[in-house]
Amino acid sequence: MKISARNSLKGRVTKLVKGPVSTEISVLVAPDIEIVSSLTTASAKRLQLKKGSKVHAIIKASSVMIATD
Repeated sequence: MKISARNSLKGRVTKLVKGPVSTEISVLVAPDIEIVSSLTTASAKRLQLKKGSKVHAIIKASSVMIATD
């Protein structure tokens, strides 16, 4: 796989919460650090995602916001 995005983190799927339209995927990218992504259930099926699957979490963002209380 080749991709232009620079923010690619390798990890393993730890949890899937399937819904009729979307599926929530949790990916462990480092000890005690999980990234959660929501994608269509059709895409999750096409990617054959399951608990333990090796994946890349690719982060594409046009901005990062910082907030304080």
